[in-house]
Amino acid sequence: MRILRAEGRSAMPWSNGGGVTREIAVHPPGAGWDVFAWRVSLADVTRDGPYSPLPGVRRILTVVDGAGLELTVDGAPHLLPDRCRPFAFPGAAATDSRLLDGPVVNLNVMLREGRAAAAVEMARGSRVVWPRRPADGGAEGAGGPQEVLVVAVEGRTRLAEDGAHRAQLERFDAALLTGPDAAAADLWTDGTAAVIALSAAGPDPL
Repeated sequence: MRILRAEGRSAMPWSNGGGVTREIAVHPPGAGWDVFAWRVSLADVTRDGPYSPLPGVRRILTVVDGAGLELTVDGAPHLLPDRCRPFAFPGAAATDSRLLDGPVVNLNVMLREGRAAAAVEMARGSRVVWPRRPADGGAEGAGGPQEVLVVAVEGRTRLAEDGAHRAQLERFDAALLTGPDAAAADLWTDGTAAVIALSAAGPDPL
């Protein structure tokens, strides 16, 4: 289990000046925009405006702070007034964003088509999370092993392996369960945590 603290993440401004992005995790590690298989980040959105087109990339967006937004994807409006409801759309689509009532923070999962897949769930209370292969019921669409990224989006989240406390995550901290020998983890949260199952084609991702 790798703990990825929110403190110290670099803020990268958008080219259109509408916000900043902070990367949580990427595969392969250190991959840039042109070569990543998957990428998970948090974006502070401060004003209305278009999204940069990302051909060959599928996006899953979840509002995790603020009053929500409206996305217009290839001319079709999609109202996202509630926090913690994942919304998937193609990165190549012409997409515009309108804030409903002030700035928001979005949790973004980006997946290279044919190379990665993901399933995003919002967990409350307690549950067990574990890496597993897609054939066992995990994310579909890529043939490699799976790993799980947990992001604390509201309140505090605790993780334990084999009954032993391993980590407490404060808001926007994350933990990555990865590798062929990764153990199942017990998750408890007094708020909401995003549980993102990620799979990448090819050998073990990390």
